[in-house]
Amino acid sequence: MSPAGTQRSLPGASGSPGFPSFLEGLRVVAGREVAAYFDSKIAYVFVIAFVVLANWLFMSRFFLTGLVDMTAFFDSMPLLLPFFIPAVTMRLWAEERKSRTIELLLTLPIRTFQAVLGKFLAAFLLFGLALLGTLPIVVMLVWLGDPDLGLIASGYLGLLLMGALFLSAGMLISALSCDQIVTFVVSSLVCLLFVGTGNEWAVALLDGLSPSLSAGTFLYESFSVIPHYDAFVRGLIGLSALIHMLGLSLLFLWITAQILERVRE
Repeated sequence: MSPAGTQRSLPGASGSPGFPSFLEGLRVVAGREVAAYFDSKIAYVFVIAFVVLANWLFMSRFFLTGLVDMTAFFDSMPLLLPFFIPAVTMRLWAEERKSRTIELLLTLPIRTFQAVLGKFLAAFLLFGLALLGTLPIVVMLVWLGDPDLGLIASGYLGLLLMGALFLSAGMLISALSCDQIVTFVVSSLVCLLFVGTGNEWAVALLDGLSPSLSAGTFLYESFSVIPHYDAFVRGLIGLSALIHMLGLSLLFLWITAQILERVRE
């Protein structure tokens, strides 16, 4: 359960909040959630498990290929995140609804979108902390050879954007459920759908089932995160990829806020 001790009034909260009080609201909610992550030990388990598994997957392939780049690391992330990200988001709103603390949170003098964005920032910070644990790979590659640091930076940017998309989707599902296990399973399936629709075999199968609709190609081009993520891994930072990943993330956060507005009313 999230600690209630941080519930307090925000400066300038009466009426329509200005930008300083908006940021203060985000800070309060995000701080509340970060404290809850570490109090419940979720943060420690998530970070340690992610870092150990991500580094192991990279090193197991690195010793076989000997290539001084991180392509193998970034290629493994779309299969790893659909199971790790839901572990972070499953409690964000489902736990609030089950313990009936959501009403207390939404009675704070903050806007609903502030609460949603604050929780998202807390989850994103935890994800970023886990990624920091993979930076020793970069240090090792620099020590061993001359990797393309620009390509690595582009890959990490794509990874952050994909993580943000999965986090926002997981938050939306968490807002619809009171059960954390159900939230975890459904969120994992949705994230796998984002990944699976970018698989060439899946695209060919769906196109073969509906040649006139070309459903596989449509999902690949309009829904899947993989073509956009792969572009970042190859060092191609395109506007369409940024719009797709950031736009869907903001859309999911906005829908989450609309759902919670009904609870507030």
